[in-house]
Amino acid sequence: MASDSLTADRFRFDPYSPANDADPFPAYKVLRDDFPAFWCEEAGMWVLSRYDDVLAALTNWRTYSSAKGNLVDEFPGRAGSTLGSSDPPRHDRLHSLIQSAMTKRALDHILEPARASVAAHLAEIEGKNSFDFVSEFGSKITVDLLFYLFDMPRDQAEEVRDNAVLMVQTDAETRQKSPEHLAAFQWMADFAERLVQERKMNPGEDLLSNFITAEIDGEKLLDKEVQLTVTTLIMAGIESLSGFMGMFALNLADYPEARRALVADPSLIPDAIEESLRFNTSAQRFKRCLQVDTELHGQTMKAGDFVMLCYGSANRDERQFADPDTYDITRRPKRHLGFGGGVHSCLGAMLARVACQVVFEEFLKAVPEFHRVDAELSWVPSSNFRSPQALWLRKGPAAG
Repeated sequence: MASDSLTADRFRFDPYSPANDADPFPAYKVLRDDFPAFWCEEAGMWVLSRYDDVLAALTNWRTYSSAKGNLVDEFPGRAGSTLGSSDPPRHDRLHSLIQSAMTKRALDHILEPARASVAAHLAEIEGKNSFDFVSEFGSKITVDLLFYLFDMPRDQAEEVRDNAVLMVQTDAETRQKSPEHLAAFQWMADFAERLVQERKMNPGEDLLSNFITAEIDGEKLLDKEVQLTVTTLIMAGIESLSGFMGMFALNLADYPEARRALVADPSLIPDAIEESLRFNTSAQRFKRCLQVDTELHGQTMKAGDFVMLCYGSANRDERQFADPDTYDITRRPKRHLGFGGGVHSCLGAMLARVACQVVFEEFLKAVPEFHRVDAELSWVPSSNFRSPQALWLRKGPAAG
């Protein structure tokens, strides 16, 4: 129940607020404790914040449907044609075909190009005392890996990254995608469509070719499905992987004892990745659409209402994780929601884990000591994701 001093008509949760981008966790705690089923006027949807409620929604697609889109602010024409924006049985068909295409390239296939990319970009920052981890390192590696996987033209790498970053953003004032964000989505969709048509004429060994040629029981992906899958994977890959690497680096800057433990024993890096996914996931909020009236925590949520699932809040729920606001790389958090859950668990999760492990093994060898330059960070304005726009780091221990 809400406390006497805090009632639903006085409390506001604004997923578009820059203050929320900077630190959503105090508001998440109020939501969990006082308003576990909260109607958010700013977003026009219900908000679920407790771990059990979010997990239950993720595992019940019949009630909490993704077919009308899973982004809080959805792009036109995307819903229903991607893994994240479809339900079974359509989702099962897409999942089987896409998984078939992805498993043709074993995870260890990414190790050599990942290490080569890390080495190249470490060389670029070698002589610098300070550098922006996001723009000078993490995002460059992410783009390198995506271009390698899809065999995309390297001369468009910067343009692809810039449009992908715009795609995940939402205008904080209008609380919707701006013309600039919609134009970025259209640019990426057109870019993907050109790639699909080119690769249909000249298939290779890359992931995009595998999407086109994947076949199960005579079923193949439609051109639009390949196009929107590639568009979404580029957007999500650049934001999710680059954003998460930025968050991981931020955690290691803020918690030097943890960083030194990883430097001393790199075998701890996989556990630290899982704790970072719990503690500071870049994938903060996604939506579903209710198919039936649903009673929860004294509220009646109607069929047709949208529901926001707060992964970032669920991962800090003390009902599931002891001392959840402590960053503990020895925790080994079971069933965290850093990559979602249920039928819509991130299909690229293992690839992201492997890539991130390689990146930080090499990064921490080269830069074992670093600290933040700026006390306050600027954050990507997004109703779904949370990551720093820039993370300036200075090599060596912090003064004092």
